[in-house]
Amino acid sequence: MFRFIHAADLHLDSPLRGLSERQGAPVEELRGASRKALDRLVEVSISENVHFVLLSGDIYDQDWKDYSTGLYFRSKMAQLDAAGIAVYLISGNHDAASVITRKLTLPERVTTFPSRSAETHRVPGLPVAIHGMSFPNRAVPDNLLPRYPAPVAGCFNIGLLHTSLAGAAGHDTYAPCSVEELVAKGYDYWALGHVHQPAILSRSPWIVYPGNIQGRHVRETGARGCYLVTVDDDTRQVAECRWTDLDVARWAIVDIDLTGMESTEEMEIAVRQGFADAVDQAADRLLAARVILRGSTPLHGSLLARAEHFEAEIEGWSQDFGAGRVWIEQVRFLTKPLVDLTELSLQDALVREVVEGLGELAENPGQFPPEIEAMLNHLPSDLSQPLKESWSGDGWESLADETSQIILDRLTGKGGKP
Repeated sequence: MFRFIHAADLHLDSPLRGLSERQGAPVEELRGASRKALDRLVEVSISENVHFVLLSGDIYDQDWKDYSTGLYFRSKMAQLDAAGIAVYLISGNHDAASVITRKLTLPERVTTFPSRSAETHRVPGLPVAIHGMSFPNRAVPDNLLPRYPAPVAGCFNIGLLHTSLAGAAGHDTYAPCSVEELVAKGYDYWALGHVHQPAILSRSPWIVYPGNIQGRHVRETGARGCYLVTVDDDTRQVAECRWTDLDVARWAIVDIDLTGMESTEEMEIAVRQGFADAVDQAADRLLAARVILRGSTPLHGSLLARAEHFEAEIEGWSQDFGAGRVWIEQVRFLTKPLVDLTELSLQDALVREVVEGLGELAENPGQFPPEIEAMLNHLPSDLSQPLKESWSGDGWESLADETSQIILDRLTGKGGKP
């Protein structure tokens, strides 16, 4: 048997968005989250006595502001090297060869695949061949698979590839290819990177996205980490592919349906239960939560009229969980008044026109409106991609929901009294 770790998208020193402006937020702890997740990756690799580690791109989030980021990564690689653990890595769109201008020599057991062409490296002492290629530039619109070598006979063949496959929500299309093309290549395990949501797409052969090792914003909720893979070197079959948490801070959406609730006491009970569930799932980690209040309720008018007050109340309730371990990224008020918009639309032409227009926005959730997409397409990719990542389709959808309620409240005058 031999074992390896498959991780990707470390985005080292990437900030956790949305909390730095919050009063009292543990800014330093948040800034160091990606480093602490890397610490855990190294600790797990050593404690599990793995033979090698695979890193499938986006080690760094951007060009280093100074050598601190590179030196920290190198120090972790030196720990693995001292433990006799080899590392095989590729660069992705965030840390492509043309993006990273500062470089450091890495320890002997660390192999970085080139960006000129794909290469094959054999793992010393094991029947393993690893094939990979780094990104030469941030944008790689071409399918890289034709450049990958044929599988090595008698070996467990692993492909390292940073790719969006046929496309993924919230991600630009890079190095596109299909699952069928990966299968046809004849490798035993595809160690993919780029998509931040963990996923096992196939088990014959294994095609795996480990996701990123630390969630960076509220659209990256839930556990983040890596896969620990055990292979029978006689049969060259994966015996186990086990998930391992690495994140030190976790994002959650506390979604509360207030339908039918008539008092703030009922709302408080529901919100507190939402916090309790999220804290339980986060275990001992710092929890960053977005609270969403939705549903048709008599409280709607009061919530909108006193939004600042209720946001502070909710933040106060969160303080009762975990002694400063829960932080509110945002509170969104998406409740609706107790009013029949369909009936109003039949009676009022202006209301009908607004409702129809808002309905068109909701028909394509998760997609940018054409006007915004057109504007972004005029920007260079190094500017447009961060904007797309920071304001994804679900961000637009939530904004549209909030705006819809404000418009309809003004039109109907039936949002309730504070």
